[in-house]
Amino acid sequence: MSEESHRVRFAGKHVLITGGARGIGLEIASQFAREKAIISLFDTHRQNLAAAAEKIAATGIKVYTYQVDVSNRQQVLEAVERVEATAPIDVLINNAGIGRETPFLEITEKEWKEILDVNLTGMFYVAQAVCRYMYSRKKGVVVNMGSKNGLDGEYGYAHYNASKGGVIMLTKTMALEFAHIGIRVNAVCPGYIQTPMSMEIDPPEFTQQFVDKYIPLNRAGSVEEVAPAFLFLASEESSFMTGQILILDGGQLAGQKPGNELLKK
Repeated sequence: MSEESHRVRFAGKHVLITGGARGIGLEIASQFAREKAIISLFDTHRQNLAAAAEKIAATGIKVYTYQVDVSNRQQVLEAVERVEATAPIDVLINNAGIGRETPFLEITEKEWKEILDVNLTGMFYVAQAVCRYMYSRKKGVVVNMGSKNGLDGEYGYAHYNASKGGVIMLTKTMALEFAHIGIRVNAVCPGYIQTPMSMEIDPPEFTQQFVDKYIPLNRAGSVEEVAPAFLFLASEESSFMTGQILILDGGQLAGQKPGNELLKK
């Protein structure tokens, strides 16, 4: 594949990205835009949506924004109908998610419900609404946002870990149900990535300590490194992949990181 064809794998394709107004979602949108896709964004934050649209539109790409709470099924159904009326959705990037650190015994019913409603139930609402249209056309691609935490839990994140474990099984089940008609469903599971959300939660000293202790590549990941995985899974380059979980974690799940005393031998 030539460099030029690689850059326009998605020319004319309509890509819907949830949680697309900042962080990984915005970077995914920007990279799809560079490959000439039509972009639709869902997010709850009106100002972030406006800023994201301005950034993408400056590249000459058509971009549509919708203020949507993915945990509200009626909002999702109405918004997806509007997106489809603009152009049939070819690719769904189910990225919207939230996280919060709370010890297990201190998680309230409200907090548990909020995390699960956005990260898992909201993903289901959007996927079901979009896949009804894809099913009628017998084509389409879905890429869900998972997490390393859905495969190997983390202290203080029981609700987040549970939601991302659910995303992995949702992905696999969707893939099984839709494979026979040509709809592919995969997930990306990032590890520790520096995003606006993570930087709001974690001070720099915590990030450095975490990296030193757990990540073999000795650094956190960036949104620019995560986004290409979504484009790969949405492209024809992954045409024989479905029901798969692509992990980008700097080696964290490979095993226990060796200490400096071993590395010096």
